[in-house]
Amino acid sequence: MDNPADFIRLVADPLRIAILGRAAERRPIPVEELAASFNVSPKKVAAAIGKLRAAGLIDADLRLQNRVLRGAAAALPGEEPAAEQILAGPWSEDERELLQRFFTGTRLREVPQSRKKRHIVLERLAQEFEPGLRYQERDVNFTLQLFHSDYAALRRYLVDEGMLTRAEGVYWRTGGRYPAGRDRGGEESQ
Repeated sequence: MDNPADFIRLVADPLRIAILGRAAERRPIPVEELAASFNVSPKKVAAAIGKLRAAGLIDADLRLQNRVLRGAAAALPGEEPAAEQILAGPWSEDERELLQRFFTGTRLREVPQSRKKRHIVLERLAQEFEPGLRYQERDVNFTLQLFHSDYAALRRYLVDEGMLTRAEGVYWRTGGRYPAGRDRGGEESQ
């Protein structure tokens, strides 16, 4: 099975995935027993088994073919690397590698537990806010939600780390790195 889309279409069916799960038990299971346990007709079970056998995922004894399954898994696309716009900026090579580990595309895969690693990620997120501009909380939430679903935790971390300051529901950038060519007021330097 060379095409990942074909594999996904094949196993996305609830009955076929259930049969694969039972096939992983490594013991022959009669079609009638499968039909009864899944509450479907033996004819439907037989059709699903036929498709799985044709793809080589199970053998005649309804045992899972791990070699074929591993090959199909290897053909699936991997995670998207961190987007270039995430990595652009004043980062050392070690910091760039850290950002690559925590971002997939433009999304933050997870909030780092380590304070040191989280600080680098937060510095990257702080660059989304222009120095000198004031932001309503909903705008900060919207921006952070583009990166991770737990935008409230990110907002709290940014404030706690001194990268954003908050007063009366308004936020502004007060820390983090500033891209080269900009002064702290957000103006282009000559």
